[in-house]
Amino acid sequence: MKTRQKRIALIAGGLITIGVAAALVMNALNSNIAFFVTPTEVLEGKAPQDKAFRIGGLVKEGSIRRDNLTVHFLITDTARDVPVTYTGILPDLFKEGKGAVAQGRIKPDGSFAATEVLAKHDENYMPAEAQHAIDEAQKAAPSYKSNQMKI
Repeated sequence: MKTRQKRIALIAGGLITIGVAAALVMNALNSNIAFFVTPTEVLEGKAPQDKAFRIGGLVKEGSIRRDNLTVHFLITDTARDVPVTYTGILPDLFKEGKGAVAQGRIKPDGSFAATEVLAKHDENYMPAEAQHAIDEAQKAAPSYKSNQMKI
């Protein structure tokens, strides 16, 4: 092989290696993405049905019910509520009326099976997406009040 052919082969091999590495990184990132969805969007069918996602809002007052390590509660954006089931130990800051984000999947019965629950760290913090969702839900609240789900 001539030096020019060796150089072209080396460049082509390098480009193929970089392409394969980029494809593997993109695949890994895509499989770990969890989209944020509000309770209103879940009940409107806009949540991913086959993938894990995050649902966020406030823990509805009086909705926490415990069965050993399984906790049932409602997460609300003040317009609509979604029942959530979580088995495990909850964060210390998890309380009724406080902000929470749960990651998991929607079950066939319309409830949310959480694999992880996160609580906000103080009374002044609310994730920007959750605050925006709550503000939007409060604007649209009158039209949703008759469609509340119960656990």
